Amino acid sequence: MKISLIQPGRNNLKYLRWSYDSIRKNQGKHEVEICVADDASTDGTWDWCLEMMDKDPNFNALKNDGPERVGHTILYDRLVNEIAKHDICMIYHADMYLMPDALDHIEHKLKDKTIVSLTRIEPPLHPDGPEKMLMDFGVEPEEFKEKELLEWFKDVQLHQLTKTTEGIFAPWAFYKKDFQEIGGHDPLYAPQSKEDSDIFNRFQLNGIKFVQTWGGCVYHMTCRGSRRNTVDKAKNIYEDSPEWLAQNQRSTKNFIRKWGHFVKHDIFMKPIIPPKYDIGFIVKNGSMQLLEALEPWCSIVYINDANGNQYTQYVEKEQPNTTIDLSEKIKPYDNEKNNEILVTIEGNIFNQQDFEYIQQLSEILANSGEIGSFELGNLHIDVIQINTYEKDLIIC
Repeated sequence: MKISLIQPGRNNLKYLRWSYDSIRKNQGKHEVEICVADDASTDGTWDWCLEMMDKDPNFNALKNDGPERVGHTILYDRLVNEIAKHDICMIYHADMYLMPDALDHIEHKLKDKTIVSLTRIEPPLHPDGPEKMLMDFGVEPEEFKEKELLEWFKDVQLHQLTKTTEGIFAPWAFYKKDFQEIGGHDPLYAPQSKEDSDIFNRFQLNGIKFVQTWGGCVYHMTCRGSRRNTVDKAKNIYEDSPEWLAQNQRSTKNFIRKWGHFVKHDIFMKPIIPPKYDIGFIVKNGSMQLLEALEPWCSIVYINDANGNQYTQYVEKEQPNTTIDLSEKIKPYDNEKNNEILVTIEGNIFNQQDFEYIQQLSEILANSGEIGSFELGNLHIDVIQINTYEKDLIIC
C-alpha cells in the first residue's frame, strides 16, 4: 500500500520525532509518505523538517510563517491537496506511536467509500470508553515504555485480530477522492475543534462507511497539539489550555449554528445526525443575554430591541467568532417571517426547561413529524412545513 500520513504540528517537535521513529520502524512493507505542516512553531520544528526532507525522500513538509497560527483545520487540507502524493491518506496526530502491523489492517479493510480508523491505546488522561483501550505506557516520549507496550500488545492483538466496530476517530485513513468530493474540512472551525465532528457528519451523509479495526492500533499520548501542549499554551498535561477552551467554545457555537444541535455520536463514535430544519424564533421582551443564548439554535431570530442598538452591539461582538453572517440571522420583531417552523418565545417567562426544549427541538420535530401547532413548556411552535436540510451541508 502507498499511503500519505497527514501531520500538522505546532511546537510539538519532540512528539513529531517520536512519532516519525515509530512510523519508520513499524511501517512494514508499505510505502509511507510523511507529510508535516509546521504551524508557525518556535521550537525548531521547521529546521527539523528541512533536515528530514534532505534525509528522507518520503518526507515532505510545508510551513506557515506566522506569526499567528492557522490551525490544523486548514493545514490538514493543505497537506492533503498540495503535498500528499498518494491516493490514500491518513489523518495522523503527532503524539501517536504506530503499532506493528497497523498498516496491514488499513490495507485489508480500506475500500472505495470507506474510512478505516485504527484503535487508540491511551494513558488514563481522559475517561474510558468502549471505542479505545486505556493502558498507561507513558505520557511523554522520554518516559515511553516501548518494550512493555509491545509485549502487552502481542496478547491483546491475538484476541482481537479480526474485531471491527463501526465508528470514526483519528487516526483515520481514506481515499483522497472521497475527501475532496465533499470539500474537505470546513474553515468555519479554524483554527481547531469540532472540524472532525463536522466532516464525519458530512462523510456519513455522503454514503461513506466507517470501520474501526481493533487489530491495528496506535499508542496515543493525547492532546499534545495545543490542547495540553506544555511547550505551547498549556500549564500541564492534565489541564486544557485557555486558548483551546476559548476556541472550543467558539467552535461549539458554530457547530450548533450549522447543524442545529450539539455533536452527537454513539458509544463507538459513529455520528448521530438529527434532521436540520428551517427554524425562526419570534422573541418577545428579548434581552442581550437571551439573544446570546438563542441565536445559534435557529435560522433567524426576530426580536424586539427595546434599547435601539443592543442587537447591533451583539453582532459586532460575536461576528469575529464566526464566518456566518450574523446580520442576516437577527431581524426586527415585526419583519416578515418566512421560516418553515416558527417558535414564539416570551422572554419574561423563558426558563431553563424551555432552553432544554430548544436544544432538543430537532429530535422533537423529527419524532412528531406533523404540520400544525403545539405548546412545549412556555414555547408556542407552528410547523408550517417540515422539510429537512442536513444533506445541503455535505459539500463545503
